[in-house]
This record gives sequence, structure tokens and C-alpha cells, in this order.
Amino acid sequence: MVWNSQIDRIATIPTQGEKLIILGRIHVHPQRGQYQLIVWQVLPAGEGLRALRYRQLRDRLEAEGLFDSLRKRPLPTHPQVVAVVTSPQAAAWGDIQRTLRWRYPGLHVLFSPALVQGDQAPDSIVRAIQRVVRDDRADVLIVSRGGGAIEDMACFNDERVVRAIAECPIPVIAGIGHQRDESLADLAADVYAHTPTAAAEQAVPCLADLYTEHRERMLTLSDAMQYRLQVIHDRLQRIRSRLQQLKLDRKLDHEAQLLSWMRQRLIQSSVQQFQHATQRCQMLNQTLGTLDPQAVLKRGYAVVRQTNGAIARSATDVTPGQASARSTGSGATQGDSYRNPQSWDRSP
Repeated sequence: MVWNSQIDRIATIPTQGEKLIILGRIHVHPQRGQYQLIVWQVLPAGEGLRALRYRQLRDRLEAEGLFDSLRKRPLPTHPQVVAVVTSPQAAAWGDIQRTLRWRYPGLHVLFSPALVQGDQAPDSIVRAIQRVVRDDRADVLIVSRGGGAIEDMACFNDERVVRAIAECPIPVIAGIGHQRDESLADLAADVYAHTPTAAAEQAVPCLADLYTEHRERMLTLSDAMQYRLQVIHDRLQRIRSRLQQLKLDRKLDHEAQLLSWMRQRLIQSSVQQFQHATQRCQMLNQTLGTLDPQAVLKRGYAVVRQTNGAIARSATDVTPGQASARSTGSGATQGDSYRNPQSWDRSP
């Protein structure tokens, strides 16, 4: 029996024929000789219990953000080293090797063996992932195993494995089980594939496809260049045709003649300006020459001093035959000063 106040708290409502785990207590009615099972909680048993635990763990890890799409990292376009975590006896290891060898020859593959089934599998997978991280050579990590029963896949729903994949600094590809299988490890990985072969295909590009794409790009580029060259050639032909119609030679001759005429005008104008400037300079020199006091003295004037040293400023200041002091000047001697008294009137 279940009290009405407890029904909403029960995880699973029982149905006919279902296997359950009942939590409660036994109540005895001595008078009637009856036993009652007072139910506190009802949990699914077997597959139902496993599903309940799976759902609870998934909800908790999802609330922590371990499955958030923002945490997903892009895979490298051309990885040089790929690490694989799986069992060495598993068929998945052989499938991955063949796929990688066929798609990307020359790729370096690191193998980190682990148990992928049983109670010891979670710890083994975690250690294998940690080995790859410490090695620090891999560009991408594949965690894989083939299909199997649900019990065999339980290790990939273990919280330790899920956290190791989510915290791995290397991009992780999960290739676990078959199409119908989905584990928590798939949700935590950056990329998940439904099979080991599909995981290997996600890890590396196909070299043949790359070569084909490269050839297609080369042809596309060549066609584009040919088209561009043809367009430029057509444009050049049109320009040549227009130049022929414009009679460029005649225009060049005309421009050359115009340039020569302008050059002659420039030379003539410069020569005329130089001549005018030379004439003006000569005229100014002549004007300065007429105003020069020294030139006045050079025309024959003299300064005559009397015996007492006084300057004779007029012809009346001296008499013919009178002795005088030394005269200074130009073009006149002491005797000339007496014989040409009229010149004294013009002295300063």
C-alpha cells in the first residue's frame, strides 16, 4: 500500500508484470494475522534501473554544461598525428587502422590501449586518455569500440569516462557502438560517429578527394584566368581601334609644333626682359656717376689755402703773384691756381 501523500514522490508507478525495487516497511496486524508493505519509494529493477541511473546522470552532467555545444572544438583540417583509445583485441582497432591508411596514407597513428568492457574498463579508459594527453603529440583523439549488448557499453556511460573526455584538451571523436547506440561519452565528445569506421572518416580527410578537389580548383582557376585574359584582350583591341580612329600621330605633331612655338616665345620674352634690365642698370650707373662727389673733383677743381691756412673762397681773397699754401685737388697745380682764378669761383 501507498499513502496518498506519497504517490507524487514515487519515481515509477508500478505496472502489471514489471520488476521493481520497493523501499518501505512491513506493518503487521496481529488480530487479523495480516501483513502490509507500506511503500516509500518504487524504483525500476534490471533494465529499468539502469535507464533511471542513466537519465539521472545525464541530467546532472547536462546541468553542469558538459554537453553544451559551446564547448565543442573544431577538428583540425589536416592532422599529422591521430591517437586511438580502444582495445587491441577489438575489431574497431582494425577498422580504424584500415580506414586511416586508405584515406590518409603516411599519417602517424598513436595507439593507447584500454579495456572497453567490464568493471575495470572505466579506469582503464581514463588512464589511456591521460597517456595521450601527457604525450602531447596527437592533433585529434578517437575513443572507440564496436557494438555489443547494453551491459557491454556501460563503461562509456560511467561518469569518470565522460568527465575525462569532456576535460581532454585534445579534440575527441567518439565512435562507439552502432547506429542505434548513444552513450554519454558520445554527448561529451567534440564529434561523435555511430561506428569506429565513421569516427576514422571524421578524423582525417580523404587524400583522393583532396586531390580531386585540388584538380577542380586548378581547372576553375585556369578557366577564370583564360576568361579574364580574353576580356583584357578584347578591351585592348577596342582601345587600339579607337587610337587608330583618333589619328594620334597628327595630334602628336601638332602638339610638338605648339610646344616649339611656345618655347621660342619664352626665349624671346626672356631675352627682351634681360636687355631691358641691362639698359636700366647702365642708366642707373650713369646717374650714380654724375652724383659722385669724387667725380666733381676729377674734373679739375682745387682747394687753395692761403699762407695762414685759411681757404680762399673767392678770387678777391688773393692777388696775382701771391704765395699760397699747398693746394689739394685734381687736374690743377699750384701755379695753375694763380693763373686760373676764375676756376676758384666754381669750387665748393
